[in-house]
Amino acid sequence: MGGVGIIGNFGRLYPIYVRGLAYLAARQPAQAAVEFQRILDHRSIVLVDPMDAFARLQLARALALAGENEKAKSAYNDLFTLWQHADPDLSVLKEARAEYARLP
Repeated sequence: MGGVGIIGNFGRLYPIYVRGLAYLAARQPAQAAVEFQRILDHRSIVLVDPMDAFARLQLARALALAGENEKAKSAYNDLFTLWQHADPDLSVLKEARAEYARLP
């Protein structure tokens, strides 16, 4: 049986996501990128979990912070493809588009 609040695999990678956020907050983007990539490497687990989209967003942010602008652009583009039918007024999507636009 899964942990509290976990149905099937939903939420199982949340600790990795939080660890990635902690690395970002500590301005350690390389370590953060590794954590977010770990989530994306387990695509079959996060297939219907919103974690997939948020891991892509945070990966893009980590790569941008690390100065990996081309990789960051690619990660943002992956997110935009995933969210191509999302509400364009979604605040997190607006933020992501603005962040992308600021990349050199």
